[in-house]
Amino acid sequence: ELIHARWAMLGALGCITPELLSKFGGVEFGESVWWKAGAQIFADDGLNYLGNPSLIHAQSIIYTLAAQVVLMGLAEAYRVNGGPLGE
Repeated sequence: ELIHARWAMLGALGCITPELLSKFGGVEFGESVWWKAGAQIFADDGLNYLGNPSLIHAQSIIYTLAAQVVLMGLAEAYRVNGGPLGE
């Protein structure tokens, strides 16, 4: 259950942050609503994180998924090896 909660927290953060930055931060996105944003990765020019092509320019869903799995694995390894609230 703990890992599911962490995925859910990351998902919620990923849904809320672009909308807040678009509305209050003045950052321009291709699409800031969460249910449409993911489809941009399948566009010809890919997905630009935070609307900036010089940051992360994702063009492959496979690489994006791999990056998410690696980052979550590192966070879990940190927890298992005695990180905050680790055992």
